[in-house]
Amino acid sequence: MATGVSKDTPVLLSAMPILMPELPDISLYLHALRPRIDGATLTGVRLANPFLLRSTAPPIAEAAGRRVAGLSRIGKRIVVAIEPHDYLVIHLMIAGRFRWRPAGSETPEPAKIPGKVGLAAFDFSSGTLILTEAGTKRRAWLRFVRGEDALGALDPGGIDVLAASLDEFRDALTRENHTLKRTLTDPRVVDGVGNAYSDEILHRARLSPFKQTAAMTEGEMAALHAAARATLTEWIDRLTAETGDAFPEKVTAFREGMAVHGRYRQPCPVCGAPVQRIVYAENEANYCARCQTGGRLLADRALSRLLKADWPKTPEALEEMRRPPKE
Repeated sequence: MATGVSKDTPVLLSAMPILMPELPDISLYLHALRPRIDGATLTGVRLANPFLLRSTAPPIAEAAGRRVAGLSRIGKRIVVAIEPHDYLVIHLMIAGRFRWRPAGSETPEPAKIPGKVGLAAFDFSSGTLILTEAGTKRRAWLRFVRGEDALGALDPGGIDVLAASLDEFRDALTRENHTLKRTLTDPRVVDGVGNAYSDEILHRARLSPFKQTAAMTEGEMAALHAAARATLTEWIDRLTAETGDAFPEKVTAFREGMAVHGRYRQPCPVCGAPVQRIVYAENEANYCARCQTGGRLLADRALSRLLKADWPKTPEALEEMRRPPKE
């Protein structure tokens, strides 16, 4: 039986990449949106897909003609405050993305919503923010709510890692006993971290994605807390510097410079061992066996039952299996 496998270990299903925007990406959008729409007047909201809107009261039409009073986020949700006390809340989910079209004398008409991927357009006195979603599944959503209580009801409750103390971080992670991968990506536990950055955080902390939170030592918890803060801060700063004053048009979870996420079979930047991967449903865990699991491969439960003793226990054994037979 493979080591490092728990009840939370996923079942291998597909290799479909996931591109969900996470905290650094949402921070990048906010960085780009603030100088463009903060203080501007929202002249109207055009919905190309009525299923995008998940609220009925107050009516979305009441947002028109009012000034933007600020922007913030709740986890991965972008919040646009509308005077005097209303809020547009947008969750991009997996494939939702923004496009910005500035207002100009050459194009007095509002920007068109793309036919296949367009969901909505938010027209401001300064330009148009277009919401798109790739693929056939429509998961992104918009809510228009009134008052801070209604806004607070949309908060899943995860801690802000960048603001949380070590004690607050420990309390949140040990409230229930699950694997670190599951815990870090649970919005009720941690605010804004998903599939990509959890891989990067765990690699930096040199911890297995399937280590149980109840089994964490004080040293491991401190290392994970420090790794989470450093990883997210560095990527927020990096993406902001790379984008500058431009509007981010290519937001993706796979970034050049990541240590393990999206780098299956490529060398770990720390030790050179090939990055390993477990794919499950629409997610995946990327890790370095040498840096994070003591050189042991983490096997999928279903494959472990099938292969039993034949499942390779080390990256070297796995690579040996991949080599073509000698003639």
